[in-house]
Amino acid sequence: MEQNNSFQKVLGRVERMAGKLWDQIRLVKDCCRAHQLQMAYEQALRLEETAERLVLLTRALPAYTGSGMAKRDVENAMKLCIPVDMGFTTEGWFRLCIPTLLPKKGSGSADYIRSFLYPAMQEYFQRKEPVRFTDCVLVYRHVYDRERPERRMRDHDNIETNMVSDIVAMYVMPDDAPTVCSHYECSVMGEDDRTEVYVIPKTDFAVWLLQENEKFGEEENVHEKTSEMAKKDM
Repeated sequence: MEQNNSFQKVLGRVERMAGKLWDQIRLVKDCCRAHQLQMAYEQALRLEETAERLVLLTRALPAYTGSGMAKRDVENAMKLCIPVDMGFTTEGWFRLCIPTLLPKKGSGSADYIRSFLYPAMQEYFQRKEPVRFTDCVLVYRHVYDRERPERRMRDHDNIETNMVSDIVAMYVMPDDAPTVCSHYECSVMGEDDRTEVYVIPKTDFAVWLLQENEKFGEEENVHEKTSEMAKKDM
């Protein structure tokens, strides 16, 4: 009985959040009809945040049924919806690709990143030898779909990159302290939205930069934030 009450309580929260989602959709549609694009943009951001909160609630909901398979089945569903790709390049660098941009979070939690990225990393390294880069550069490469109407580059939030860094460091670095790694971020135009993360030995970072410049030299390439070490290497 207590378990059923807990399930119904969380289900009620899901229902209320879904109601807020539909209300937010209507606000976005009203702004579009009135040709108020700036207001539509602001309401669309609120819609995105509400949708993320709803997703987190629905991911937790199956566990409240008491099923021992809930965690596994939810993680399998996330793999299908958010296919995270990772592996090692021919140079031996670790590469992670998340099939979306990390949205800027004005408020709320970045737990949604942990919910899909941690299980993916855990599964990938389950039967592999431990890897530890001890003097490296952690690269964030934000790729924007060149067909998107809004071409302005975002100021990506430290909360989100820190969340990803912590999870990556858990498997390929002792930690992500400045004594272990430097950070480098850039933004480019590409075929679709995605976030690429590289862990590269500092001795190879100049090689990565050279490959980056050769590959995207003729495309729009806006570098956002560069660590002091990266500026020196360039």
